[in-house]
Amino acid sequence: MAGVPTPTRPDVLLFDLGGVLVDFSGVEDLLPLLPPGARADEVKARWIACPTSNAFGTGRIGTDEFVRDFRETWQIVAAPDDFLRAYRSWTRGWLPGATALLDELRPHFRLAVLSNCNAVHWDVLCTDLHLLDHVDAAFSSHQVGTRKPDSEAFRHTLDQLGVAATQVVFFDDAAGNVAAAAALGLRGHVVDGPGAVRRALISDGLIAG
Repeated sequence: MAGVPTPTRPDVLLFDLGGVLVDFSGVEDLLPLLPPGARADEVKARWIACPTSNAFGTGRIGTDEFVRDFRETWQIVAAPDDFLRAYRSWTRGWLPGATALLDELRPHFRLAVLSNCNAVHWDVLCTDLHLLDHVDAAFSSHQVGTRKPDSEAFRHTLDQLGVAATQVVFFDDAAGNVAAAAALGLRGHVVDGPGAVRRALISDGLIAG
């Protein structure tokens, strides 16, 4: 339509991982470890606000301290090694179609990841799922020192990539994170898996339908 500007073709496509490209269980697999009677909605709210998880996810505590404090705070009776093994399994694998989509996009765009993550799950992503075989750069909150939607997480990523915000399209399953990115000038889409990412790219005219 006349008078409607065409969006600038981006240099970088920036992705969240859990819920966008990767199957991450979180609260679903935490519930069986808790004392009887825990409700999923209450656990989710508590999980989001958990100081121990947030400290681990921003690199302020190490794995041993996280396991000790988390087990104590949440009254988890599983032995430390058993809990850590279970916790590691929360990163379940790629969502169907994720790696095929990334490999399709990579010849045409720089691909990067910005995830609220921690040392344990980051190891699964990089070692077991071979994340860095499918993207050009990857940033985790435990390395950056802050979590989305903090604007500093995005600024750090842009600085490391050497791009302006307007050169980036961002995909996340959390509306608050997309809003924070948009406030800095990134184009953003709230998505819930690889299929939704593909539809957003088609809508933006960045790939063929």
